[in-house]
Amino acid sequence: MDSAEYERKIAHRFAAFDQDGNGTIDRADFNAAAARLLAEFGTTARCDKGQALYTGAEAFWQGMAGIADVDGDQRVTREEFVGGAVKRLRDNPERFAEIARPFLRAAIAVADSENNGGRASVASVERALKVLGASAEIAGIAAQSLDTDRDGLIAESDVVSALAVYFTVIEPDAT
Repeated sequence: MDSAEYERKIAHRFAAFDQDGNGTIDRADFNAAAARLLAEFGTTARCDKGQALYTGAEAFWQGMAGIADVDGDQRVTREEFVGGAVKRLRDNPERFAEIARPFLRAAIAVADSENNGGRASVASVERALKVLGASAEIAGIAAQSLDTDRDGLIAESDVVSALAVYFTVIEPDAT
């Protein structure tokens, strides 16, 4: 992978977290993502699923800040993301998966509107991905790829491992 391709991938991954597009990742981005997911699936913030989603969003933010917020200002810049998060994620993708797990578990529960026992339908995961900023095309492809056993349902474990792989960016080739 050349430097330009690497930079494009990093920018795309950073933008996935920077929900408000202000150039930094912060707690508000995680809360905004949670609020949009709840609104999309008609779930209130005060119910058990809503509370779990906000708690998961906070845990995810705290984990991200712990990995990448080098200067301690409670914001992760693109440079901090590239320098801290991406390197640490590449070195230990399981750690990233674990900080994301509470949010992802709660997001799957919110998207599980058909009560499939903590597994959401492919269509529901596609909706969730679109709400979080993925294009319709990418959301559809991603949701289909997460249904590894082709039963029409996506489990937490599939989402957690896929997210870790997605954010584990390989460094560009030396030029």
